[in-house]
Amino acid sequence: MENRSDAVDGQDVIEGLSSQPKFLPPKYFYDQRGSQLFDQICELPEYYPTRTETAILKEFGGAIAQTTGPCEIVELGSGSATKTRFLLNAYQSAGHPLRYLPIDVSETALVESSKQLLLEYSALTIHGLISTYEPALAKLPAAQLPARMICFIGSTIGNLQPHEYSAFLDRMARSLRPKDYFLLGIDLQKEVSVLEAAYNDSRGITAAFNLNMLRHLNYRFDGDFDVDCFAHVACYNQESHQIEMHLESLKAQTVQLKALGLTVRFASGERLLSEISRKFDLEKTAQTLAARHLPVVTTFTDQNRWFGLLLCQRSPDRC
Repeated sequence: MENRSDAVDGQDVIEGLSSQPKFLPPKYFYDQRGSQLFDQICELPEYYPTRTETAILKEFGGAIAQTTGPCEIVELGSGSATKTRFLLNAYQSAGHPLRYLPIDVSETALVESSKQLLLEYSALTIHGLISTYEPALAKLPAAQLPARMICFIGSTIGNLQPHEYSAFLDRMARSLRPKDYFLLGIDLQKEVSVLEAAYNDSRGITAAFNLNMLRHLNYRFDGDFDVDCFAHVACYNQESHQIEMHLESLKAQTVQLKALGLTVRFASGERLLSEISRKFDLEKTAQTLAARHLPVVTTFTDQNRWFGLLLCQRSPDRC
């Protein structure tokens, strides 16, 4: 297990909380409690993305394994690796060797999921990296199988701002050798009522997940956020085709993060952007990928076309 981070710890928090409007990187959702809450979100009846993508992987995992042949699986944001098992099952059924490189910012989630996978798959080898995506992609170990497939499933790419999205795809193209694969999960555009219900569940689990970010900052940076003085707000921006999740200050207040030497003032009603979740168009996404030498080989989707899984193959750079 490797622990890699090229960023100065907390510098992104200082930047986000000193900006107008304020924001925080979504990676601060994922302490141990945050990872547990996200797993609960994935089981909610309103939260369609996980069960829809899971059904696609279950149905088409064999087709993916047949297309790629023997291939090591790199997963960005691996979490509990629940959906990954459908890929591992497919590669195992095809008689391919099993090598898995999970990447996650949560050491607890990475260690626990890796231990469980090694119990379930006797032929599996794992090389885990505790890291954010960019430093991990830059320092992946040499491939040990004929091909490599980097998986970015769970629609996590929707959390990236447009400029981050473009930079990420550029990084992905540089990280893959020609003929290597990229498996991308994207949440598709659909009715607003379906989208907003998914981020405002009746049990309040998503609200607890959002607010837990403040508890994580308190613990990590010796902060004094009063979580009861903030509220979860999630709504759909139709112009930008994205869910926007906020933490709204319920009163005028001042917060300190002593480990960062940071004092932050909030006005009553002021919102802090904690996450966006962009919703995509299949055809436009395929064009964007092809422009970065990542043409789509096969597209898998559900009957409702609520979610898409795109299998791309790195093409050679043109001179």
